[in-house]
Amino acid sequence: MGNFLAGKVIAVTGAGRGIGRAVALAAAREGARVVVNDYGVATDGTAPSSEVAEAVVKEIEAAGGEAVAVADDISMMAGGQRVVDTAVGAYGRLDGVVCVAGILRERMLFNMTEEEWDPVIATHLKGTFTVFRAAAAVMRRQRSGTLIGFTSGNHQGSVSQANYSAAKGGIISLVRSAALGLHKYGVTANAVAPVARTRMSANVPMELAGMGSAEDVAALVVYLLSDRAAEEGITGQVYSVAGAKIAVWAQPCELRSAYASGGWTPETIAEFLPRAVGVDPMPMLSRLSEMEEAARSGARPNAQ
Repeated sequence: MGNFLAGKVIAVTGAGRGIGRAVALAAAREGARVVVNDYGVATDGTAPSSEVAEAVVKEIEAAGGEAVAVADDISMMAGGQRVVDTAVGAYGRLDGVVCVAGILRERMLFNMTEEEWDPVIATHLKGTFTVFRAAAAVMRRQRSGTLIGFTSGNHQGSVSQANYSAAKGGIISLVRSAALGLHKYGVTANAVAPVARTRMSANVPMELAGMGSAEDVAALVVYLLSDRAAEEGITGQVYSVAGAKIAVWAQPCELRSAYASGGWTPETIAEFLPRAVGVDPMPMLSRLSEMEEAARSGARPNAQ
């Protein structure tokens, strides 16, 4: 057992398997008391089972740690509130939440149904909001705490996961909003974009560069939950971790601009925009042919 998170109470959603489980176990090893949340569903969000969260609690307890299970669906407001209420009820406070829970329902945009869109947005984006919202109220009173959302490199866009990509982009904006709104209360918020082979990434039609383990991701999350990260003023950031590599993503900013003294018309825009403003190339566009070929053949081209 370590002491990086000694005395802290940490809640982790999606903690029954994969990265969420690794985060819960790592937090417990570093001295945290852990609320293990998992609705226990398959990768598409079906067939819930409370046994998944309970199994991780048993692992933590067997190793000498403290944990409690919550099998609620965090895509509902009551579920997110239950996670936070359980932490406060069991341990008297809440020092950090890590929102890992997610599902996949892949489909090309022109074929995607409402039933494929809504649950993915609800689990990833709304599920992060429900927990953040309930936790923020507690942390505001405490004048301390850390919120961590899980995003993905797919926030740049995706060929066949528009729902997932939109949710992950939304999580980044939610994290930045939380960082701004809660800064004066001593609360930090950050996002993590993992590159690790899990059951959710198993069918990605490419070999992800620098593929790491769930434990690599958990180590970064433990640091971000710690007092040492808070003391460094780390908030509003998006970090990716891929095996041996940790990277920080740029903050949104304007690249170039042009001005028209007499106002814009379609004609003046046609003259100025391509030359003076231009475009910011999409890295993923250059990969499309390779990705499509990989999907057809079952191979996995290397993705940066």
